[in-house]
Amino acid sequence: MAPREAATPSANVVPFPDRKKDRELERIARIVPEHDGLCILYSHHALSREKLFAGKILCWGIQNDGEVVALLPWLNGVVRSTELTDPDSGCFEGYYDPVNEVIFTEPPAPKVAELEVARKHYRRENLPATAVVQELPDTIGSHAACIVAQHLALFEVRSWQLLASGEFQAMLADPEKQTQTPILPGDRCLYAAQTQPGFRYFFQYHIANQIKAGDPVAVRALERLLE
Repeated sequence: MAPREAATPSANVVPFPDRKKDRELERIARIVPEHDGLCILYSHHALSREKLFAGKILCWGIQNDGEVVALLPWLNGVVRSTELTDPDSGCFEGYYDPVNEVIFTEPPAPKVAELEVARKHYRRENLPATAVVQELPDTIGSHAACIVAQHLALFEVRSWQLLASGEFQAMLADPEKQTQTPILPGDRCLYAAQTQPGFRYFFQYHIANQIKAGDPVAVRALERLLE
């Protein structure tokens, strides 16, 4: 039997995108804190179709492909501002400097420059996915909402760890293991909120304070999330 000729690829065949490669390019490689109070602006049609809302930026991150993005706690994780694309639950509209009352659309040049230099200087390669690359203190009053003994409990987030995988862990303090004050990043009493079975969502301080004060609107919104 004559050997079968190799099939000629069809011009109409389109290869599937390599999502693994894309995810690696989008992995956060380095972060720097946001110390100037900059916010993202987002629309949220479930709350209002006329207003824009502000969310405090936790830090800025540079991806492996060189893109710089703003990062902030959102629901049960840390998200890139550009990932907020649903007007009914949160759609990114730009950045806002509340001090100068300026709206802009691109990451600030100083943050971009700092991240580009830091990524080149601090090489973090071939690390296990769970290795801690950086740990920054929380500066925006983040809280973790957890269900403990069938009751809602709010815990202050002390710091955030960037893992080699590009994922984030929110670090909470275990009072039984605390031996010193203040509690600094890396303290032995810290543990990841995501490892607590009852963990649900993250809230910034103004929402957390409304929930603590029993504000009916905030409490109802939380109840809807927990349903």
